[in-house]
Amino acid sequence: MNLIMAHRGWSSRAPENTLAAIKLAVDEDWIHSIEIDVQLTRDEVPVIIHDFRVERTTNGVGLVKELTLNKLRELDAGSWFSSNFRSEKIPTLEEVLKLCKGRKRINLELKTAGDMYKGLAEKVVQLVEQFQMEKEVIITSFDHEKVKQVRQLTSNIETGLIIEGNPPLLDEQLQYVGANTISMSFLFITPSFVEHHLNQERKIVVWTPNSPEEINFVKQMSEKIEICTNYPDRVLREFP
Repeated sequence: MNLIMAHRGWSSRAPENTLAAIKLAVDEDWIHSIEIDVQLTRDEVPVIIHDFRVERTTNGVGLVKELTLNKLRELDAGSWFSSNFRSEKIPTLEEVLKLCKGRKRINLELKTAGDMYKGLAEKVVQLVEQFQMEKEVIITSFDHEKVKQVRQLTSNIETGLIIEGNPPLLDEQLQYVGANTISMSFLFITPSFVEHHLNQERKIVVWTPNSPEEINFVKQMSEKIEICTNYPDRVLREFP
């Protein structure tokens, strides 16, 4: 059976990247892992939020990197989803690690572009090591240099490249950064791609099949693909 990864927590039932959504996923034994997004505050604290700006998922305005942790913690990160979650805040990575330690594997996506967060890899690795969770996380990013940086900092944490399509020289890129996991849009997987990388003993994570048809498409491709979805419960079902 395909492993199940909850995308930004159980984000179809609670506001994405909040402790509420993460706890929902932590409490279900059949969910294998949780994907969350990590950025740095102005005072260089790792926090969990997807967008570079806060407008979509909070009542605030501005770039994450230009706001201090105290300012970010004043924001309402739940009401956009439902009034039942108006008390939700942007969590810190430290809070998430405390919640998940010994209970759930975490996919930490380093959200960055160019030189936005020069110390992001170091801060994240430092916290993971502080909590002795090296074997409980994987660190991934679209920024391949950040993935390489993680590998230079430690050999004890699994790493992966996030890709949108099927780029040329992917084998060489994986080797260059020292990663063994591919995280990609489910729209681009093909039988030959899956067969090739599974034969190389690599792990494949696909995001974000959400409809029954999309989930079935992935499941029929291979039971060795980990499915990252907003609807983890749907992966358990058998659809006609």
